[in-house]
Amino acid sequence: MKWEIDFYSEEVENDILSLPPNILSLPPKLQAKMLRLLELVEQHGAQLGKPHTDSLGKGLFELRAKAQEGIARSNYCYMKSKKVIILHVFIKKTQKTPKKDLNIAEQRMKELL
Repeated sequence: MKWEIDFYSEEVENDILSLPPNILSLPPKLQAKMLRLLELVEQHGAQLGKPHTDSLGKGLFELRAKAQEGIARSNYCYMKSKKVIILHVFIKKTQKTPKKDLNIAEQRMKELL
């Protein structure tokens, strides 16, 4: 059985799926990588693991996309019935995940649970 992917909001979905010139959209190569990772999550779910995903603790995970244009992350959580909710998408500019982005994902996850 495939995993179902859903988005916290239409805005989060548009961050991944929108094409430029949407300011919030990912650059084309990062977008392609992220879409491929979402396909892998649909197929493998919680079994996907590193280097594509990593646990951030407290039930929060991240998808890791890297391309010439930079590094993008999608924070997500698992729900019952093989469902994955994409909570937040951002372009990473530093080695460590910015606290602001982590807080956004954690808050959204709390709203869902």
